[in-house]
Amino acid sequence: MPLTTYWLEHAWLDTHVEPGVALTVSPSGSATDPADGRIAAVRTGVDTPPPGAVVLRGLTIPGLANAHSHAFHRALRGTVQVGSGTFWTWRETMYTVAQRLTPDSYFALARAVYAEMALAGITAVGEFHYLHHAPGGTPYADPNAMGEALIAAAGEAGIRITLLDTAYLSAGFGAAPEQHQLRFTDGTADRWAERVSALKERDGVRLGAAIHSVRAVPADQLATVARWAQDREAPLHVHLSEQTAENDACLAAHGRTPTQLLADHGVLGARTTGVHNTHMTDADIALIGSTSTGTCMCPTTERDLADGIGPAVALQRAGSPLSLGSDSHAVVDLLEEARAMELDERLRTRTRGHWTAAALLRAATADGHAALGWADAGTLEAGALADFTTIALDSVRTAGPVPRLAAETAVFAAAAADVRHTIVGGRRIVRDGIHHSVPDVGQALADSIAALRG
Repeated sequence: MPLTTYWLEHAWLDTHVEPGVALTVSPSGSATDPADGRIAAVRTGVDTPPPGAVVLRGLTIPGLANAHSHAFHRALRGTVQVGSGTFWTWRETMYTVAQRLTPDSYFALARAVYAEMALAGITAVGEFHYLHHAPGGTPYADPNAMGEALIAAAGEAGIRITLLDTAYLSAGFGAAPEQHQLRFTDGTADRWAERVSALKERDGVRLGAAIHSVRAVPADQLATVARWAQDREAPLHVHLSEQTAENDACLAAHGRTPTQLLADHGVLGARTTGVHNTHMTDADIALIGSTSTGTCMCPTTERDLADGIGPAVALQRAGSPLSLGSDSHAVVDLLEEARAMELDERLRTRTRGHWTAAALLRAATADGHAALGWADAGTLEAGALADFTTIALDSVRTAGPVPRLAAETAVFAAAAADVRHTIVGGRRIVRDGIHHSVPDVGQALADSIAALRG
């Protein structure tokens, strides 16, 4: 297949914005499959587009990595913003939506959600997947039908997926699953491992594991999930200390914090990511950092659910790589998540400048991809996967600043609506703000969500 040259008016090259960059890419696979296309060469100082080059005007950055997604939560947008309540009342609404999904309706919804992500410049998603079985807990004929629906949806939307298949076994510290949680559970970690082992990686798809939380996986079964991931050198994610109530219950049940409990059972490590890491002691932070366990911050969801502001600065200083996720999809905008991490910290500390724009972009790109097992993505350099996105610099939000400040403009002013092009595996998935296979993403979202209403 012939090489394609993209001419980037401005490109973010990890540390700075470079004008006039030519990327030569070697696409492969089909138009709907983000296969292993890679960047073959990067040339700087190319003032004008080479003959035949695809011109991308604006700022081109590596594709964004959404390190934490629950696709079906997109159906909650708007509904759960009515009135007040807590994380725990929000969860009851979430259970209602979860009960109505089938493999077919989940595919339709996830395809639209992943297309929305592509429009927002996201080229890889980590899907924290725990909706496994039919209502009542009966397995489908294919026990992985729901996971396969997510994989197929990502393929049609044109983005890469790491399916973080999630062990969810308990209603809380040994309590049997409640009725609305029966769809989530395999009964034991061994049976979870048997089911998930039947899934196979393929082009554009990587497999990982997840522990829903220390309240949902009994302590004596944590190591089974950790070993499954370790044996496959796969990513392992876990909701961690999102709520003070979980911390209190863990202390009551085990006499230690959730972080300490995970450490005792071999869960922490360089391929592990704690999602949220909001309510942590100094000892917890030191454990996370000393084991190089990652931290995925989801600021919009954490604000929406009134969870709190996590100690991201302290965690990173301790040695925890940071990534970002849209989680419940109150919005799908990784640029918003990046700036929110900085702005929330400013509110908490009443000081400015905790991260540079470059550091925030790295969390949204290279470090996010690494957390999902795509260490060969997230940079614009030869040999990397040819996944990148272009942000307009002439919109009402981004017009005005000089081009050398384009990274600051993107992080602190731009929105998902400013994404013009998204390329995955060297192929344009989004062109001029239009998705190639889902031309009306809004209608696809509306139709798939309407189908779930009771």
